[in-house]
Amino acid sequence: MTSPSNPSKAVVVGTGLIGASIGMALRARGWHVTGCDADPARAARAVELGALDAVDEIGEGCGAEITFVATPVSSVPAAARAALASGGLVTDVGSVKGPVVAAVASPRFVGGHPMAGSEQEGVEGADAELFEGATWVLTPTSQTDPEAFARVRAVVSSLGADVVALPPERHDDLVAVVSHVPHLAAATLMGVAAKGATEHAAMLRLAAGGFRDMTRIAAGHPGIWPDICAENRAAIVAALDRFVGALGEVRDAVQAGDRAQLLEVLEGARGARTNLPARAPRPEDLAEVRVPVPDRPGAAAEVLTLAAELDINVVDMETAHSVEGNRGVLVLVVDARSADHLRHTLVERGFRPSVQPLG
Repeated sequence: MTSPSNPSKAVVVGTGLIGASIGMALRARGWHVTGCDADPARAARAVELGALDAVDEIGEGCGAEITFVATPVSSVPAAARAALASGGLVTDVGSVKGPVVAAVASPRFVGGHPMAGSEQEGVEGADAELFEGATWVLTPTSQTDPEAFARVRAVVSSLGADVVALPPERHDDLVAVVSHVPHLAAATLMGVAAKGATEHAAMLRLAAGGFRDMTRIAAGHPGIWPDICAENRAAIVAALDRFVGALGEVRDAVQAGDRAQLLEVLEGARGARTNLPARAPRPEDLAEVRVPVPDRPGAAAEVLTLAAELDINVVDMETAHSVEGNRGVLVLVVDARSADHLRHTLVERGFRPSVQPLG
C-alpha cells in the first residue's frame, strides 16, 4: 500500500461502473485518484461517491503513475494516446483488445480487460471490491516494456484480481466465446420469451431459476455492445457460427429422439462446467520459476502468454535486471503442480528456467 503522506497518483478516464470501481479500489489502497468523463455530471458524482479525489477535466493526468482508460472501446485509442503524452503508464478496460492494442503502439501501454461486472449500472453501482477474485486479462506484445507490464500487473493484482496474460488476438477469440456470444445468446433467448409472453401471459410468470440465471446478463447496459460487436466482429461471428451449428445438432437430436446423443451432450457439458478452473492455490503449494530472458521488449510477453496458453495461473511476477550485460531474469510464482510443465515447455522454446518450491 502507498504511503498516505506521499500517495501514488492515478487517473481514471471514464467514470462508469468499471472506471469508478477502479477509482474506489485504488483510493482504498492509498492512491490519489483524479479522473474525467464525457459527462461532467457523472465525474462530479464520482467525486461525491468517493471514486475520485478530484475531477481532472483534461484527463491527461500529468504526474500520474498510471492511467486507466475506461471508455467505450471505439474511443479507447484516442484517450490512451492522450494519456501517454503525460509520460506515465496507461492501460484500458475494454473487452476487445486486438484493434485497441494495434492502434496504441507504445511500450508504456498495456491492454487490459477486467472480467468483472455487476447488475448495477454506472457510477452509482461502483464497488471497491468489484475485482476481488475476478480475472483481469493483460495483453502484452513484443513492443511492451517488461517493467511497464510488471508494474501494471502489480497494480491490478493489488485490487484483488487474478491476472492472466494473453496475446491481444487470442484474447478476442476467447472472449467472443465466454463473454460476447453468451450475452447475445441471453439477449436473444430473452427476446424469444418476451415475444411469446405477449401471446401467453403466463410464460414469464413461470420463469424459474434456470431461465433467470441464463438470461441474467441480458439485463446489462446495452449501450456498450454495438461497439464491441463492431470491433470484434470476426471472432464473434465465428463463435456464433459454432454455437448455431451446435444448437442445430441438439435440435436434430431432439427431433430424432436420439437419447444417446442428448445424454452425451448433457454429460459433456456438465463435466466441462464442473471442471472450470478454481482460484489461486495456497501459498504453500506455490513454486518460483526463474527464467533468464534477453533484456528486450517481447521476451517477457512471450513467457507470460505461453503460461496462459498452458492454462497455468501466474500468481505473481517480477523482473530482475543483471548488473552487467543485456540479460535479466523473469521471476514467476505459479502452482507448484504446474511448475515442471512450464519449465519443460520453456526449455523446448529455448529458455533455461529453474524451479524452486516456496513451501
